[in-house]
Amino acid sequence: MILTGHEDLRVVKTIEGIKTAFEELICEKDYEKITVKELCDKARINKKTFYHYYETLDHLLAEMQGELSLGFIERIKNLKLPEELDKVNREFFLYAAEQGLAYERITCGGSYQSIRDEMTSKVNDEGWSRSKKYQKLSDYEKRLLMDFVNNSVLTSYRQWVENGKKIPLDEVIELTNRIVLGGVKEFFR
Repeated sequence: MILTGHEDLRVVKTIEGIKTAFEELICEKDYEKITVKELCDKARINKKTFYHYYETLDHLLAEMQGELSLGFIERIKNLKLPEELDKVNREFFLYAAEQGLAYERITCGGSYQSIRDEMTSKVNDEGWSRSKKYQKLSDYEKRLLMDFVNNSVLTSYRQWVENGKKIPLDEVIELTNRIVLGGVKEFFR
């Protein structure tokens, strides 16, 4: 349940408790191993309360995906693609670094592929839809470009996380931008 700011304090605390417990479980195990009962126990609510706000765990995960996507979209809303792709990539890494372990698990973990795809699609639609250069491309070219950019950036992020974030974030951003921007500049040449 997305809060509007007009809810009773008890409702706000319940929703926050559900989301916090869900994030903790995401950090502990793969999504398909999380149960509603386990989530309710961790959030200290009964199952009836959970189902009052969410039909399924998938609905809760979709809400989380939407909130994470919108947070990033807000950061890049004034950037032009492909001209400012370097800034978009920088914002991605900065945003990702601020989100914590649950975001890392969603972005890097195998069992979160569907939510990752939804997040990526939402961001791509929002960011690239305003690009005149992008709109002139065929469907095949659009798909090829998006796959290249997304896979390159996400692979770079995953490797950084898997290596324990030993390389300074600015260096990772620089390396990623060299690879991605080189390919994109040639693509639009």
